[in-house]
Amino acid sequence: MTEALVMWVIYNSPLDFPGLYVARKWEIHPGNPVATTEYINATSLDILRSQLPHGLMRMLRNEGDGPRIVEIWL
Repeated sequence: MTEALVMWVIYNSPLDFPGLYVARKWEIHPGNPVATTEYINATSLDILRSQLPHGLMRMLRNEGDGPRIVEIWL
């Protein structure tokens, strides 16, 4: 069984957490991204970033990403 690639997607004020930054954990299996139930929320982007697991690399958002997506951490 192949181990999943984990990424954290940071959102600004998603509908279920208005006014907060939220990082949602996704697992990427071959050809199949799956949202997990894990998330972190905070009142500021800097606080949220400090709560992410250590050793991750930040990726800037892509032009095609949803408007609430701020960045992705792998």
